[in-house]
Amino acid sequence: MYIKTIFGLVFSVAVLSCNNNPQDKKEIKFKTMGSIERLDAALDNIISKDAKIEIIVDGFEWSEGPLWVEAHQMLLFSDVPMNTIYKWTEAKGKEVYLKPSGYTSTEPSICKEPGSNGLTFDNNGSLVLCQHGDRRMARMDAMLDKPEANFTTLADKYNGKRFSSPNDAVFNNAGELFFTDPPYGLQTQDDTDPKKELTHNGVYKVKKDGTVILLADSVTRPNGIAFFPGEQKLIVACSDPNKPNWYIWDVSGDSLTNGKIFYSATEEAKTLSGLPDGLKIDKNGNVFATGPGGVYVFNNEGKKLGMIKLEKPASNCALSPDEKILYVTNDMYVLRIKLRS
Repeated sequence: MYIKTIFGLVFSVAVLSCNNNPQDKKEIKFKTMGSIERLDAALDNIISKDAKIEIIVDGFEWSEGPLWVEAHQMLLFSDVPMNTIYKWTEAKGKEVYLKPSGYTSTEPSICKEPGSNGLTFDNNGSLVLCQHGDRRMARMDAMLDKPEANFTTLADKYNGKRFSSPNDAVFNNAGELFFTDPPYGLQTQDDTDPKKELTHNGVYKVKKDGTVILLADSVTRPNGIAFFPGEQKLIVACSDPNKPNWYIWDVSGDSLTNGKIFYSATEEAKTLSGLPDGLKIDKNGNVFATGPGGVYVFNNEGKKLGMIKLEKPASNCALSPDEKILYVTNDMYVLRIKLRS
């Protein structure tokens, strides 16, 4: 009896020790896809040679607008046709975060993509949404960990005319909002839509007093938007299949000047799936831009260093705060690439 008791105690301690050993906790293994094309040795300093493209979650109609929330260790992203924002965490996977996200009317939507698109934070850390269905830029008036479909309009008109469907957005350090407005949230998704009120597709700035300024109307399908470090230069993607380009300007007060093509994907668009869409820029000025065939990696001069090659069209991407992880929305998938250890 004494021997059995001692053995039982030893066995119990051994089991507890084993269960509390961090090395015995199994790491979640995700399926992988795609490949990384290296065109310049500089890419090795941005994406390690052993980096993998992981599918962390799937099953969406059209995923968009990824945004990492460091305080809650969660990734937010839009499913635009489903009018829903989802969240993903390592512990629980996919969960509905906010519904409705971009169209709040009680009348059924007749549009293909009524939900939220791009997501960002304002300078107070509140969630700001590009709302297709409501045709506005809006702020969620709720805590990030207690989301509610309560919104304040930040901008919904220019010169008294409604926007078409704000697509992507970024704030500068002064708290001013910059966003793009193509027609993809309208019923016909083009310039012929009878509900389109503006004659152009624009790049806009919203000043802190709410004044809306048209920065550019020359981009036929303005889409992704981002500042280079220092906020002296702004890049905008054009998702027009006839002009699959990224454009860059100097930022001068309430104006954009010296506009030119940063990179043209005309050749790639002939054979690869997708068009210039969302993008992010790291602290070194390297650009991660979704486009034909996947995610392009450019240096700050527009040289293509390499590419994260994907079969399905990629719509947008997000960097973790330490810039070691890239999240990509890729049609029905959401992907994670651990760029560096």
